[in-house]
Amino acid sequence: MQRSLSHKNPLIALLYVVAFVFYSSLSSIYPMLPPMFGVLFVLFSRVLEEKDTLYIALISFCLIIFEANYGYPLFSSIIYFYIVYKFILPKISQSFSCTWCIRASSVLLAYIGYFLFLSFISYIFLLPYPEFSYYIVYYIVIEFFFVSLL
Repeated sequence: MQRSLSHKNPLIALLYVVAFVFYSSLSSIYPMLPPMFGVLFVLFSRVLEEKDTLYIALISFCLIIFEANYGYPLFSSIIYFYIVYKFILPKISQSFSCTWCIRASSVLLAYIGYFLFLSFISYIFLLPYPEFSYYIVYYIVIEFFFVSLL
């Protein structure tokens, strides 16, 4: 069975995942590097629109790596992203007409909403509350620029 030279998407996607794992380990050591959580949310919502199962699995793996690095509950980001994609993003896309506003609000929603979601989960299951760091504001500003490039 031969592989077509023009169909390289899964190989490039695997290279991106390996690069994200390396970058994620660096971002957990150096807090000035943003964890790319908002970028993953934008990519997750795009992939769900396209219904590409390979990319959904790869982005879900990247989200699990993110959760492991920062000590969040397993699958909490995937559940949060899916809930926001199904219930909140359609309302935002109806309210705004510019795509940049939708992407900017999705980055803001990814960080602030995920913090509130983790607070809600910790309240229900009597877990320790997540810490709010002012680095989150820095991460949101930096990822606004990255998402605008997508």
